[in-house]
Amino acid sequence: MTAGAAQQQKSVLLVFIQADSGVDGASLLDSASARRGFFSSFKEQAFSQVIRRAQFAIPPLALMILSSVKVPGVTQSICDLRFDTLPLDRHWDLAGISVQTGAVKPAFDLARILRSRGIKVVLGGPYVTIFPERCRDHADLLVIGEADEIWKEVQEDLSRGTLKREYRVGSFPDLSIDRPVSKSALQIGSYFTTNVVQTTRGCPYSCDFCNVHVMNGHRLRHRSIDAIKREVEEFLQQDKRIFFFLDDTVNADEAYALKLFTELIPYQISWVGQATTALGEKPKLLEAFARSGCGALLVGIESLEDGSNHAHQKFHNPAARQAECIKRIRQAGICVYGSFIYGLDGDTLSLPERLEEFIEDTGIDVPGINLLRPIPGTGVFSRLAREGRLLHSPEDHDAFRFSWGQEMLYLPKQIPLEEFIPSYTALTRRVFTASNALKRAVSAPRLRSAVLMFNLLYVHMYGLSRKDLHRQLRELSNDG
Repeated sequence: MTAGAAQQQKSVLLVFIQADSGVDGASLLDSASARRGFFSSFKEQAFSQVIRRAQFAIPPLALMILSSVKVPGVTQSICDLRFDTLPLDRHWDLAGISVQTGAVKPAFDLARILRSRGIKVVLGGPYVTIFPERCRDHADLLVIGEADEIWKEVQEDLSRGTLKREYRVGSFPDLSIDRPVSKSALQIGSYFTTNVVQTTRGCPYSCDFCNVHVMNGHRLRHRSIDAIKREVEEFLQQDKRIFFFLDDTVNADEAYALKLFTELIPYQISWVGQATTALGEKPKLLEAFARSGCGALLVGIESLEDGSNHAHQKFHNPAARQAECIKRIRQAGICVYGSFIYGLDGDTLSLPERLEEFIEDTGIDVPGINLLRPIPGTGVFSRLAREGRLLHSPEDHDAFRFSWGQEMLYLPKQIPLEEFIPSYTALTRRVFTASNALKRAVSAPRLRSAVLMFNLLYVHMYGLSRKDLHRQLRELSNDG
């Protein structure tokens, strides 16, 4: 390479900064350690590291996709701030930050630091796509929408010195066009696994507490099955660990999923993903999942009350069919992570007892009992703001973190806050115990060590949640 060519070479740093989701507990532990004894501090610091590694063990797929878009004269690197130190010992022509809802302030703070050093900053990601007007002053340029196709243009403009202030995606990218994903920008050893694959985008449902359909549309877009098979084969050459299929609902298109996972059987992989409990009513698809190596599925159960789910525009999982579907999934040898939300608009104080009985009856391997999180950009956030039920100003987006449930962000509809918090904390105290963790691990159809790890982790994290919620309740009572 000539000296002139070297001078023209442009360097791009793609930065992932984590949201306050699940690691809030770890940060509280770090700050609390100084006030505790040696043993407690050691134990809590160890849990802090486990939480960071276990909860965020896979690479950011969006940045993998962008780093795989190659333009002559431009090199790209990924900095994952969960593991890496920001590499400011060298010059970067452009730094791209994916702004997650829940990590807005740290993303803006980082952008300010980079820009103060003369580095141009491009912001993109979910928050920028939904709230571009809140982001313009914090960046040199914005990418609004799914950047698969437009990222090449950004790099070409960087190389020519003609960067624009805004790159707005006009329509959703066509996923049927083959765009191979490379791991070349990753530090593979930093992660639990780097085998992350997405087969579809979009969501046909309209749950008002979710923004997937807002960002990615209601129509499912599919990658070609041949492209996915090539990607699986290529990934296996670099990393033989478990695969994560990151579709929001991997069984949303049953015919496509049946064909895909039937054709993946010969690869003998192990994989996990997210699905609806309706899978339990589709024996052929369930068999294909099991035979292709599915070890566990996260299923969004939310409430056991149809009225609660319907109040939040969730109609696709009738409560009466949930238990039998979950049992069938587990009978097929697939672990179930059952995700519940307590505090939906139809929920009453009678729900915790039913929920506890449901977990026991179905044998759910890892239960997650969440508080409703009204996240900016979702329908429920806008509605609760109109109803005056938010506990923070709707303009203060940083206050609405997507976290483990360490604080209430809104007023439940049916239950006074002073009754709701004790009800929730009593429920988590009963469900998340060391003995229950061991019992679930022993009963799990597979992945028993992982089931044990997650349950023990939740024993610890929900313990932190209870402390924070009761502290919040005392503070709200004092303010009142």
